[in-house]
Amino acid sequence: MTDLSGRRVVITGADGTFGRLLATQFKARGARVAGLDLRGDDVIRCDLTDPQAVKDAVAQAVELLGGLDLLINNAGVGGPAPAELAPGAEARQQIEVNLLAAWSVTAAALPALESSRGRVIFVSSRMAFLALPLAAAYGVSKRAVAAYADALRLEVGTHVGVTVVYPSMVPSPIHDATAEAGLSLQGVSRYEPVEGVIAAIMRAATARKPLRDVATTRRGWFEIAIARHLPGLAARMVRRTIATRIAAGDLDNAPLAAGMRRRHGRS
Repeated sequence: MTDLSGRRVVITGADGTFGRLLATQFKARGARVAGLDLRGDDVIRCDLTDPQAVKDAVAQAVELLGGLDLLINNAGVGGPAPAELAPGAEARQQIEVNLLAAWSVTAAALPALESSRGRVIFVSSRMAFLALPLAAAYGVSKRAVAAYADALRLEVGTHVGVTVVYPSMVPSPIHDATAEAGLSLQGVSRYEPVEGVIAAIMRAATARKPLRDVATTRRGWFEIAIARHLPGLAARMVRRTIATRIAAGDLDNAPLAAGMRRRHGRS
C-alpha cells in the first residue's frame, strides 16, 4: 500500500470535512476513489443506516472500481447526549451512524478486501478513551468502533489490515449541534488542524504494514496513554476542567447541563 497509484478506495462520509479532503489526497496520488454519502456531488448516494442500501452501494462501488483495496469508515455525526438522561433520537442516530453503519459497510466490503488483501481504516476519536461529560453517545459510539475493530482484527487480520485513527477536536460542522445546545467543548478540548488528521489517515493507508492504532498528534498519544493507563488521573483532569467551566457560568444557558449545575451548587 506504500504506492497508491491505481489503488481502489471507498470513503464513507465522502461529502464531509474529512471525506472531501481525503478524496482529493488519494486522487492526487493516483488512487481511484468512490465516495458514499447521503448527499453531495460525485458520490454514490446512500443512507448508511439502511442495511440494504449499504449492501447495494458497496456493491456498486466495488463494481465501479473493479475491486477494492482500501475502505475508510469516515462517516460520523455528533451532538449533545448527557449520560444521565435516557437516549433520545439524537443519541440513537449517533450510535447508528458512528458504529452500526461502519459495521454494515465493513461487512459488505470484506469479500472484496479479502480478495485484494486490502485494508480498512476506522476514523474514531480521542473520546473513545478520554470520555467527556454531556456527550455520552458520541464517546460510546467511538469506543464501540474501536472495540469492533479489535474483534474484526482477530477474525480477518490474517488477510485484511485493520487500523483505528483517533483524531481530537477539529473545526467541523459535526460540533454545531453541541454548540447550539450550549455545550461547546471549547476550553475542554483543544482544536487540532484538519490537515494533521488527513495526514495521519494517509500515513495509515500507506504504511508498509497495517498499523493498529494511530493518534493524530503527540498530545493525542499522551492523552490516550493517560486515559488507558491512569484512568483515575484522566477523570480528575476532566472533572476539574468541567468544574471550572460551570463555576464561570459557561453552561448556564444549557438546559441539558442542569443536573451537573445543580450538583455543583449552581442552579
